[in-house]
Amino acid sequence: MGVLEIERRGAAAWLWLNRPEARNALNGDLQDFLSKAFDAIENEKNIRVLVLAGRGAAFCAGGDLARMEQAAKMTKARSKAEAGRFAKLLYRVHGYPKPLIARVHGPAFAGGMGLVAACDLVVAAEEAEFCLPEVRIGLVPAMISPYLMRAMGQQQARRYILTGERLAAREAHRIGFVHECVPASELDARVEKMCAQLAQCGPAALARSKKLLAAVAGAPISSRLGEHTAAVLAEARTGTEAREGIRAFLEKRRPGWQND
Repeated sequence: MGVLEIERRGAAAWLWLNRPEARNALNGDLQDFLSKAFDAIENEKNIRVLVLAGRGAAFCAGGDLARMEQAAKMTKARSKAEAGRFAKLLYRVHGYPKPLIARVHGPAFAGGMGLVAACDLVVAAEEAEFCLPEVRIGLVPAMISPYLMRAMGQQQARRYILTGERLAAREAHRIGFVHECVPASELDARVEKMCAQLAQCGPAALARSKKLLAAVAGAPISSRLGEHTAAVLAEARTGTEAREGIRAFLEKRRPGWQND
């Protein structure tokens, strides 16, 4: 069994980070396997949702410190390329056309917290913990910072990036970083329920909605923004998926994509 385990459950693909002995630290192999999995699953029409999870006691402890120590001895160009690989992975997660759910148990630290922030939905066990300890060891949470800012807001991100303090799952839920916080015994059931809800939606509509959210996030309210959103709807409702969805609603039946 490799560093990434892919489990298919109905319309969902569960991607299990599988380095439990290293608390699922993000070494180069794990990042590469994640990227390849995203590429392969994107073309699987029967898979509507992805779940990112971790084997063992932790969701993900962040970057591999042994690898970071090696990177400190690299040339600046090579070190930048090494960091760029993780930046590309985060961008891939955030812009992925299918919804991603982070299933978080145990620690989700540093880059692991960044992975969570880049996902669309977050379900955490009550015992989960988040932390950005980079500044405590002389580092900076650089590549993950844009996703943290969007996921928890500037004021909260400022606090947890600068202090390096731990953030409990219940508090993460209170401030909006986590969507659902449940007992550990209910974690999988809650994630599976969310997967089922997403699988009811039109795949193209979900992909368009993700693009729309990225376009309008932080954008000033303006006539140009109104024109853009109107164009998005006009394009969507002339598509085959919308025509099928509206027809199915009027005929009181399930749309075709739910019968796949």
